[in-house]
Amino acid sequence: MSRFFFNERKQLVNDAIEGVILAAQHRNLTRLDIDPAIRVVVRSDWDKSKVAVISGGGAGHEPAHVGFVGKGMLTAAVCGDLFASPSVDAVLNAIVAVTGDRGCLLIVKNYTGDRLNFGLAAEKAKRHGLKVEMVIVADDIALPDNKQPRGIAGTALVHKIAGFAAEQGRSLSEVRDLAHAASQRVWSLGVAMQTCNLPGSEEENRIQPGKIELGLGIHGEPGGSIVETHNSKEIVTQLVDALQQKTGPDARLAVMINNLGGVSALEMALLTKELAHSRLSEQIDYLIGPAALVSALDMKGFSLSAITLDETFEKALKASVETAGWQPPVPFRTVKAQPHNPIYNRMDVTPSENAATKQIVATATDTLIGLENRLNALDAKVGDGDTGSTFAEGARDIKHQLDAGQLPLNDTGALLLLIGERLATVMGGSSGVLMSIFFTAAGQKVAEGEQLAQALQVGLQQMKRYGGADLGDRTLIDALQPALEALAGEGLEAAVKAAKQGAEATAQIQKANAGRSSYVNSENLNGVPDPGAVAVAEVFVALVKQ
Repeated sequence: MSRFFFNERKQLVNDAIEGVILAAQHRNLTRLDIDPAIRVVVRSDWDKSKVAVISGGGAGHEPAHVGFVGKGMLTAAVCGDLFASPSVDAVLNAIVAVTGDRGCLLIVKNYTGDRLNFGLAAEKAKRHGLKVEMVIVADDIALPDNKQPRGIAGTALVHKIAGFAAEQGRSLSEVRDLAHAASQRVWSLGVAMQTCNLPGSEEENRIQPGKIELGLGIHGEPGGSIVETHNSKEIVTQLVDALQQKTGPDARLAVMINNLGGVSALEMALLTKELAHSRLSEQIDYLIGPAALVSALDMKGFSLSAITLDETFEKALKASVETAGWQPPVPFRTVKAQPHNPIYNRMDVTPSENAATKQIVATATDTLIGLENRLNALDAKVGDGDTGSTFAEGARDIKHQLDAGQLPLNDTGALLLLIGERLATVMGGSSGVLMSIFFTAAGQKVAEGEQLAQALQVGLQQMKRYGGADLGDRTLIDALQPALEALAGEGLEAAVKAAKQGAEATAQIQKANAGRSSYVNSENLNGVPDPGAVAVAEVFVALVKQ
């Protein structure tokens, strides 16, 4: 089964190009209206008064190349089908459409199809009387013995430098020479744990789980070696060591961190951190990315590109552009933390004894610990199966402090506040926070002089306020609220009855409006009581029996 959204496979690239043009933030892109098979995106504000800069290649590397079309970068991008070079006719039409008296520079990645099709188009354009030059980018260092290194992500840096020179009004020979110099001073190396998948094709990954492939191409071509680790620090170290052999240990660098398509933003941030702590860090003046700049569809991998800087290159890379895909360089600096006096929520309490209170706490915690498996089994039917463990974890912590004599048993307000603090720390998830809110709000009211029964109802109201659930939403509130109301008016035995009735009633509520159960269909909920409500009811039952 395909892992891609698309309507018609034959129209996929054309449809994508239309989407890019529609979303262009500078409203400066258009497409040559020639033939659906000729996909050329050009600057709509181009007037041929300067040297044109054209690049292109197969689709699937977005935002390259269309995302780099705009003032200060490319004049036009010629798009082939997925991972397929554009035709000679497509390149020729692009050249003719945008080239004026100042001439045109073609920037080509070092793949046979691109070299041949762009090269032949250049020769044909010359017969039309146009001045055309070509620079080939071969920045991949994965295969050191290969006489024809591939052109990969570093090509974007050459686009940027050539586009800058053209925008300055430099001559064709000057733009060509600067682009050629950039191509000779940029090196790239990529790595992936999963290859890319072509739309309409069966999912396939030749890389074994737990391993990565070092130096694979942007079309999924095999790399130079297999590395048996997913450790981010070790992987970045290997890439950095290889790049530094090319750049030398003293060169000032801009480093581009390129997402090959399938790496999460979280991971790309982590990889950036690893780069910042690598041996290359002292040489880095600018970071570009992390971002997808020259991707490989959904490849789960990334690449690093390093370019040695001089005054011209630095100025070129920093110059503003009007494109969708370029990422402005960020001056590299070490992370500095802002001093701050920490605020801790730990309570300073004085342990005290109260036999009655001690019995209540022991009964409640023992009950919840004993209910762990039963509540988990109930929750497995209507949630994620951990309600029992969550409540038991909180109960064990309070039980431990009780047995160690660390609770202020003779100060009800302080006791409730401490329980609230501990539950937020040890229970985890929303349950821990909700119960913490309940006990904290109640404890504050008791400390202010409120009676316990009324204070507990204040805690309930705050829990409802922040949690969003109410009576009838199939949560522990369906047992807790009637129990607390009965406790305030009629006493403990009435509270037990109300809690049991409330918990049993949740089994007949076929639509949960809060918690994990809200994502479960009514058939699975029918006849199963809410585990939180059951926990509340069982605690009240145990308290009346003590």
